[in-house]
Amino acid sequence: MYRESPSKNGKELTEQKQERLKACKYTLGYLEFRFGTAKICCNCEACKPRNIAMHSFIFLLAFKGRKKFCAWLPNPKSRKRTQNISDEKVLEESKMTYTGYEGDFKSKITAYVVFCWTFAAFGGLMFGYDIGISGGVTSMDDFLIKFFPRVHEKKLHVHEDNYCKYDDPNLQLFTSSLYLAALVASFAASKLCTVFGRRRTILFASIFFIAAAALSALGEKIWLLIVGRILFGIGVGFGNEAVPLFLSEVAPVQHRGAVNILFQLFVTIGILMANLVNYGTSKVHPGGWRISLGLAGVPALFLFLGSTIIVETPTSLIERGHREEGRQTLEKIRGVKEVDAEFESIVHACEVAEKVKQPLKKLMQKSSMPPLIIGILMQVFQQFTGINAIMFYAPVLFQTIGFGSDASLLSSVVTGLVNVLSTFVSIFAVDKVGRRVLLLQACIQMFISQTVIGVILHALLKSTGSLDKGPAIVVVVLVCMFVMSFAWSWGPMGWLIPSETFPLETRTAGFAFAVSSNMLFTFLIAQVFLSMMCHLKAFIFFFFAAWIFVMGLFVVFLLPETKGVPIDLIADRVWKKHPVWKKFVDDEEA
Repeated sequence: MYRESPSKNGKELTEQKQERLKACKYTLGYLEFRFGTAKICCNCEACKPRNIAMHSFIFLLAFKGRKKFCAWLPNPKSRKRTQNISDEKVLEESKMTYTGYEGDFKSKITAYVVFCWTFAAFGGLMFGYDIGISGGVTSMDDFLIKFFPRVHEKKLHVHEDNYCKYDDPNLQLFTSSLYLAALVASFAASKLCTVFGRRRTILFASIFFIAAAALSALGEKIWLLIVGRILFGIGVGFGNEAVPLFLSEVAPVQHRGAVNILFQLFVTIGILMANLVNYGTSKVHPGGWRISLGLAGVPALFLFLGSTIIVETPTSLIERGHREEGRQTLEKIRGVKEVDAEFESIVHACEVAEKVKQPLKKLMQKSSMPPLIIGILMQVFQQFTGINAIMFYAPVLFQTIGFGSDASLLSSVVTGLVNVLSTFVSIFAVDKVGRRVLLLQACIQMFISQTVIGVILHALLKSTGSLDKGPAIVVVVLVCMFVMSFAWSWGPMGWLIPSETFPLETRTAGFAFAVSSNMLFTFLIAQVFLSMMCHLKAFIFFFFAAWIFVMGLFVVFLLPETKGVPIDLIADRVWKKHPVWKKFVDDEEA
């Protein structure tokens, strides 16, 4: 945001200087100062030197600590300039003139804002608990006897193929139906986030999750369990859309990466909690599985209570016309009264977004392709690491390589604990070393882990029998190494990067595409993993290793670094400077 400073003598500009500021037909607007008027004009060769000099002077005044803001006055004639400059370009250039400095955004961490972050992040706990609970429940004998007796019979046959004994389409549908529902729900959640706000959408997510937990715990028929999974899916779709946006919008700029990763941290905590619950309820007969499914309502209850107390984001309030309330909320969550810079930045972003009447149409334009493609691919690649396949079916996987039922669940607890602890690495490192470093390092570590697991299983695990104790322990260690690297890279970055690269006018719609892509490929992986393991056997790990290699190339050539870049400057500092993506933005403006 441009700053002003009073002139030393307080006099107006001389007539000669005023003459110099004559409006040209390319003028986009003016900056009003006590010492006169500064013109924001086009970026042609004639105007560029004067613009650079003027901007540098304003920056100098800003860094000297002057506190009064200038006024951005759109030129009433600007829409009638020449036909050579489109309205779309004026919109983009006007955004460039009012972007702000990170240093201007004052804040301090208060107990209340930490409370808001924590309770909102319970949406990740819900998601993680469901990821972890599914595999444990589907490996419990009591659950299989009641709903999937054919799978239980195959499991009892000692000569049954190790890779195929859990291959059953209905069993896979029980796990994966949630994600198909979440895919559809994420688009509805996008509209709800815009119309009702982030906080209410989070509230709706918790209600669906509580209802789903009750229905799943009490269900006596398989169709009731499937309906429960669908309700879980709606809750996940709503929560995964609203919570990352909420965290990004209430976080101070300098801590945005770390705060957003709280969502992924709570996902990992949810997975660990589910593994611990499964380990305990596996000894409860015959209704241990009911306890596991029913306890999914506990994090949802915390989210419900928290969503009645936390504030709405200032961005959402201002976007929906509650400007004064938005300012009061901003002061509350920042813990300071001096929020003029950030408030005016949000107001301007909302005014720009308001001019875009059809966000989906805007999202499909060529200039919007860079964040859309990156957002979708980050979520798709997150699934093709194979992480959810391992987390869904960790108990099944460990039983396959020779661990007993209790031992396999305990091994899942260990991997869950590794998942939680490793996520803290990303919280402390993401705003220091950057996104790309963490992603590339993880690609190397995950590729090695998946490849070596595949080699061991291909060489030593036949269709019948099991692994010896030594190789089995090595596989568990390699799984932990894989989970460790994922937890500080593709896990949190898959949610962080899409949430910070879309401009406000397409943010909820663009993020909905990213979330729905995650849900679609999570559904596909969950639906076909056991069948793929049956047909590919150990080669399934080579399949995921190949995708990880592709992901590494994607990071090297296509993924720009967004560390330390304010959201409103992503287009200018990232997309316009990237050797590939700048062609999309430049061609659109040409």
